Amino acid sequence: MRYAFYPGCTLHSTSREYDLSTREVCRRLGIELTEVPDWICCGATSAHVSMHLLAVALPVRNLWAARTMNGDQVLTCCAACYNRLKTANQEMAEDQEIRNQVNQLLEIDYRGEVKVRHLLEVILEDVGVEGLRLKVSKKMEGLKVASYYGCLLVRPPKVMQFDDPEQPHSMDDLLTAVGAQTIDWPYNIECCGASLSLTRTEIVLRLCRDILADAQARGADCVAVACPMCQSNLDLRQRETEAAYSLRFNLPILYFTQILGLALGAGIRELGLNRHIIDPIPLLKAKALI
Repeated sequence: MRYAFYPGCTLHSTSREYDLSTREVCRRLGIELTEVPDWICCGATSAHVSMHLLAVALPVRNLWAARTMNGDQVLTCCAACYNRLKTANQEMAEDQEIRNQVNQLLEIDYRGEVKVRHLLEVILEDVGVEGLRLKVSKKMEGLKVASYYGCLLVRPPKVMQFDDPEQPHSMDDLLTAVGAQTIDWPYNIECCGASLSLTRTEIVLRLCRDILADAQARGADCVAVACPMCQSNLDLRQRETEAAYSLRFNLPILYFTQILGLALGAGIRELGLNRHIIDPIPLLKAKALI
């Protein structure tokens, strides 16, 4: 199984552990990733609130680069990148005016042909739950996980067309397949505040408090995410949130790929488990998972 891979900015910087664990999991599952050549930022959460043309042109530039690799699909694992690439694809397919503007700007002819897929989709649909289960060398038994999808992975449903926008289960299905126990909780699609972390930190602290408090109340040992911004807010801002509200969580925020990687036999440094603010290693040792 071969895919054009769009890592996005954060996987090469602040979310290096997501990149490490993604590549390790894919290698162990027989998924071959070829990085899109000369890729650029997709615009993330800033371009679409500043200039609409730019917000479409940036992701299209990457989709076109993937197409030049003779690829009819591109894989990404950042929820924000996934959202922006799919949104651009829809606009290029349905809006002739914006399509003409973008194609003229980039000097290309693109109409939304490249299919955008998230790593969750690829593992579920191309490897399959049973295929994943057969590769497990160490079950994640005893680990209670709150699967946190955030607000960009499954919404808006008309654009994303992935999982149930109100009760998603894709991450839960994969984590359950490797032996983890996922909890039922209502905050799995709530917003963490995203990039307001820099401009309105107090909002992010309040939102993170609500998410972490509910996960803790329902007995979660950790939170699993599929978005670098969600991971950053819930991990990096956790101590600050605790101080602001006189609470104590100490909940590790893991990428779902790190949990899958452990189940597939990968090590701590291979998965970047040593790179978190809230150290997950004591928890994993206590559960005899490492």
